[in-house]
Amino acid sequence: MNRRKDTPEPKADKAGVRRHNLSLVLRTVHESGETTRAAVAARVGLTRAAVSSLVEQLLELGLLVESGKTFSGQAGRPGTVLKPAVTGPAGLGVELNVDYVSVCVADLGGTGRVRRTVPLDNRALAPVEVLRRAADVAADVLAEAAARDLRPTGVRLALPGLVSHGTVQQAPNLGWNRVDADALFARALVAARPPGAPALPVASDNEANVAALAELWFGDLGDVRTFLHVTGEIGVGGAIVLDGELLRGAHGFAGEIGHLTVLPDGPRCRCGSHGCLERYAGQAALLRAAGVRGVDALVRRAEEAEPRALAALEEAGRMLGVAVSGAVNLLDPQAVVLGGIYPRLMPWLAPAAESELARRVVSGLWTPAKGRLRAATTTADAARGAAALVIQDILADPLAYGG
Repeated sequence: MNRRKDTPEPKADKAGVRRHNLSLVLRTVHESGETTRAAVAARVGLTRAAVSSLVEQLLELGLLVESGKTFSGQAGRPGTVLKPAVTGPAGLGVELNVDYVSVCVADLGGTGRVRRTVPLDNRALAPVEVLRRAADVAADVLAEAAARDLRPTGVRLALPGLVSHGTVQQAPNLGWNRVDADALFARALVAARPPGAPALPVASDNEANVAALAELWFGDLGDVRTFLHVTGEIGVGGAIVLDGELLRGAHGFAGEIGHLTVLPDGPRCRCGSHGCLERYAGQAALLRAAGVRGVDALVRRAEEAEPRALAALEEAGRMLGVAVSGAVNLLDPQAVVLGGIYPRLMPWLAPAAESELARRVVSGLWTPAKGRLRAATTTADAARGAAALVIQDILADPLAYGG
């Protein structure tokens, strides 16, 4: 609607402006790790008096703490160091995968404070049972977090499939179609916790997306802001980060590299297609090709130079290189990050993958010496990334969660 020239612009609501500025200050301290009022004021463009008022409110809400140290990196008197609180409001992340559940509670600074990973074979169970078991693990973690004075304000689920608005549209390796994961998990978590425990809002995302965000926020990427993240588990997931932002695509399903066809006449995949990358480089395919029952056994056989294990790893690496080279040609990322089981297998996967990339990337700029193919950071996993998404909600609106 066009506004008449003589109609005054609406004035910003003072309460709304303060709410915005509280978020601005809290996010600045969060990004800095530790800082001072003066440094915050210089960075956000507010007066020191305004920042001090906002900081005092954030201290009262339990979202910031003063460390007792002083910092004299700027001109003038040293200032008291501010840091995100390590107790109080927190995030709960639940990664539900085909053969395990991993749960993490992260504090306001994003540090994982309580973690638990439980091996669980979820393939033959109904979705309601899988989510109930995950909620049981989460309830135990919440009890431990409460003992440490951590109070998660919400839950993020990281799920191995196509996720849209709380519904798993398709998760081939779990056999799920149109599962209302958010609602089922929320009900199961209420039932698993003591009577009277507050219900927590639940939201969900694709686990590869969340793992990529964890790598962006907590990994060892340096100045890399554009990268492809490939996660090897029972299946193969992928996510694309462009200039520090997750690329979701028109329907939220971007990055499904595990179902990129590498051999059109290859074996049938659970997704219904043929010759998908997952059928060669997924955990189940790798273990089957190597003739072993677990990743530990595969690593052991590879270290012993057992021919069948080495051949399986070389083939998986080659197929990874074929699929990833297409994505590199399309997206021109600064790096390709391999997560899940792949970091443990890099000594045997990487040579074949690098060879394919060097041969197929059309720019001619791909060489192993450039270090563009790298292992994911072990502490930057999907459970921690999911917990950090809850933290992002707190940072965006401190008044809704503090106190």
